Amino acid sequence: MNNELTKKDIEDMEAEIEHRKVVVRKELLEHVKEARAQGDLSENFEYYAAKKAKNQNESRIRFLERMIKTARVIDDKAKDDEVGMNKSVTVRIEEDGSLETYKIVTTMRQNSLKRLISIESPLGKQLLGHKVGDRVTIKVSDSYSYDITITQIENTGLSEEDKIRDF
Repeated sequence: MNNELTKKDIEDMEAEIEHRKVVVRKELLEHVKEARAQGDLSENFEYYAAKKAKNQNESRIRFLERMIKTARVIDDKAKDDEVGMNKSVTVRIEEDGSLETYKIVTTMRQNSLKRLISIESPLGKQLLGHKVGDRVTIKVSDSYSYDITITQIENTGLSEEDKIRDF
């Protein structure tokens, strides 16, 4: 997997790291201290839960730092009338005539349940740079592909729901 991120992705990740180090880390350390003070650690569920939450926070910090360190910063070079980063694109599936709308995002923001499609996905790769009216063949595997036609492109930008995904 390529680690391609936008400047906005990196800014959002840095803000999350800062919040986790300054706010969350302090809160979780306090929870661990409180649970430890309850006595016998061998059967202290609160202590183990607090330690687990603390370790998950530290793991998330390390993950985000590694993603930033290894990132290749990309710019959206798509013209206004082309499919590009943070644009919503509506397509007609030629097999059944249904319409689907997706937003093209980086891998760190992808969420197929919210129709946020990565630029690294087969669909995202094939859509980039195309215009309304273009017919595109999406190759999923060597034995399966399907055709779509782009019906609308909208420069929607990022919203609150398009946040950096959790792992």
